[in-house]
Amino acid sequence: MTSASRFPLARTRSAAALGLLMALACGPAATQTFPLSGTESASEVEKFCTGIADAARDRRYSLQAMELKKLKDEVDERIRQLEQKRAEYEDWMERREKFLEEAQENVVKVYASMKADAAAERLAEVNVNLAAGILMKLDSRKAGVILNEMDSKAAATLTGIMASAARREDPS
Repeated sequence: MTSASRFPLARTRSAAALGLLMALACGPAATQTFPLSGTESASEVEKFCTGIADAARDRRYSLQAMELKKLKDEVDERIRQLEQKRAEYEDWMERREKFLEEAQENVVKVYASMKADAAAERLAEVNVNLAAGILMKLDSRKAGVILNEMDSKAAATLTGIMASAARREDPS
């Protein structure tokens, strides 16, 4: 006598469980492929389903919580990396500003030590905003002498830029 013939109820429950698992895993198509035999009743399947529904829901929530924690950790890591890049950028900007300030001071010293006619000639060739910035940093007497040596049109342009830069309010 085989174990299947000795335990017919165990065989039908196993078949019902297999059918249910297939239905849950594959949807309605699984019950069409693996129909329940006539010995399993719908109430047994319903009892089984209601018995595992809470556990299945808890497992789903647990999986979702683990996925959310993983995503949160990834976002936190990206934020940490961005904060590190921001700090590096701020450090770079600070060093750049110091360098530009020192370079500008050196350029101003160079023009301050030049003869007025030579400085006027050189400033007429550079960008007007740069020339105006240099003249603004020079001693006012030295700047006046250099402007006096310049072409009147160039001197007027530079004077206009310097006056606009000195305004406390936006002229627009």
